[in-house]
Amino acid sequence: MPWVNEYWRKDGTKVRGHSRWAAGARGEMAILAVVAVIVIGGGNAAGNDAPATKRENKPQPDSTTVYPVRFPGWKKDTTPKPQPSVSYPIRFSPRAGTR
Repeated sequence: MPWVNEYWRKDGTKVRGHSRWAAGARGEMAILAVVAVIVIGGGNAAGNDAPATKRENKPQPDSTTVYPVRFPGWKKDTTPKPQPSVSYPIRFSPRAGTR
């Protein structure tokens, strides 16, 4: 991509330096993108055309996982519950601690 240096327009506005597409580059990039999509699409379609019998004859592994997963020493309701440390109510105010 060619680099366009900073310049001033006739109406006095300043244009920052920037890069721009070369002449004909957009058309070439469009052609390249279409060819890439065709190649990728054609490569993936070959796997889907395989006969169903070849896919069905492959052995499938048995599942060894038991759900829900439990870890040794883990029980659902034995976690300690929080207990209040004082028996009287504590009042909170927005100005607490400021004088």
